[in-house]
Amino acid sequence: MASWNSIPLEITYNTFGWLAFFSWSISFYPQVILNFRRKSVVGLNFDFVLLNLTKHSSYMIYNVCLYFSPVIQRQYFEKYGSGEMIPVAANDVAFSIHAVLLTAITLFQIVIFDRGTQKVSKISVGIVIAVWLIAAICFFIALPSQSWLCLNFVAARYKFS
Repeated sequence: MASWNSIPLEITYNTFGWLAFFSWSISFYPQVILNFRRKSVVGLNFDFVLLNLTKHSSYMIYNVCLYFSPVIQRQYFEKYGSGEMIPVAANDVAFSIHAVLLTAITLFQIVIFDRGTQKVSKISVGIVIAVWLIAAICFFIALPSQSWLCLNFVAARYKFS
């Protein structure tokens, strides 16, 4: 497995990675707090929350699998060489897990708080169903060959932005 050739570069990488984690993570809280204080989600775009949950979930699956799975890491090294570093850091894993949790909390707030006449659009529901159906199909296609690296990169490439 590759290692850093420069201590200052590694420190800079980790510093900016965790700074990005905290900056992006903080951005979830104002909406959650506002919803809680108002006991209402009127005005919040439900489609955004549902699509965001799908995006962050796929990103979390990618990060967690590539960071923790020795099988996927081995496939990565076989494809790109043992001199390459895994392109996922601890801060990526932490952010994606945090993002899924906070987005799920926001989705839960949509269920329990006043939402007026707002609903999730059928188009968004259709997109989410299609994405997870395609992901399930890809999973079952990859299952016999255990080709998880290919599946992992496909899932990350087609996440919502």
